[in-house]
Amino acid sequence: MADVGVTEITEQFWRGKRVFLTGHTGFKGSWLALWLDRLGADVFGFALAPPTVPSLFEVAKIKMRLRSSTLADIRDAAAVERALRAADPDIVIHMAAQSLVRPSYAAPLETFSVNVMGTAHVLEAARRCPGIRVVVVVSSDKCYENTAKQRPYREIDPMGGHDPYSASKGCAELLTASYAHSFFKQDDGDGDTRCTVASARAGNVIGGGDWSIDRIVPDFFRSVTAGKALLVRNPDAVRPWQHVLEPLGGYLLLAERIAQEGRTLCGGCNFGPDRASCWPVAAVVERLVSLWGSGARWQHVAGEPHQREAAYLSLDSEKARRELGWRPRWSLDEALERTVAWAKAYAAGTDMGNVCRAEIEHYTASVAVH
Repeated sequence: MADVGVTEITEQFWRGKRVFLTGHTGFKGSWLALWLDRLGADVFGFALAPPTVPSLFEVAKIKMRLRSSTLADIRDAAAVERALRAADPDIVIHMAAQSLVRPSYAAPLETFSVNVMGTAHVLEAARRCPGIRVVVVVSSDKCYENTAKQRPYREIDPMGGHDPYSASKGCAELLTASYAHSFFKQDDGDGDTRCTVASARAGNVIGGGDWSIDRIVPDFFRSVTAGKALLVRNPDAVRPWQHVLEPLGGYLLLAERIAQEGRTLCGGCNFGPDRASCWPVAAVVERLVSLWGSGARWQHVAGEPHQREAAYLSLDSEKARRELGWRPRWSLDEALERTVAWAKAYAAGTDMGNVCRAEIEHYTASVAVH
């Protein structure tokens, strides 16, 4: 397909669409629920209770923006099917996951059960609901077999993963492809083509409202609040960073275009930052300290022994650029500025639902002018 240029998410498409969103109480899921509400979609959430206290789901009062919010376990196949049938959605976006590498070593069976069988439960329920037109399974950059390639990973590269989290995401991708070809017939053969299944792959995200453990930006804000220095184990580690709204915009655009074009956009799709947004941890922390000002500081400490996490990897997002017209809009510096501004607004007691909606408006305006 030829380069389609800049493509915007359209309110006209999303208005009145029934969207079944798993993981809606998490950091990324909460932002996506707010965005879908802004677009006029009817959102039916399915997730466990918010994973942190505080949480973006609570401080932005997201529940009041949803048609329904089912608190249940993605590992409960019957609960998933009941909720999906009750929602009778047009579109399913599956984001529920155990999303951290280091906890996957402590609870590997839970990680595989949530990330693999949870995905199977959603896809199995979806194939039994004839009204669904689109399923987007949200994955991770760590789904790829990390062979220390010098180039970014492309959608055609093999799935893999050495740590339990990465392996679970590779398995979930294989599972998604199997369901797509076995039950939704994504190829040109005979069979049910009513619904198209795709996966969306992204990496590290930052943004306001993330209180997750073991992430450098939330850890920074916790240290500031506690009046302590942020302890950094690996300051020279280079990571790809992007604002949370960047990949979420990609997921929405992918779902919209799939609904319009069907099987031409099936399969996996990467949504990664530009190379310019791949910074060492120390550079990110220094910028956070500068943006926050008084009281913020950090120090390098010897790393504690822990299981090996996959080395740095990056994504080739050429497919998303070429077929969707998607590309990152905010530099890492702007993403950090906006994340710090969000945290300061929260500390000042501001209405965070309004802050989040303004953030989404600002982002969509930046897409429109590029």
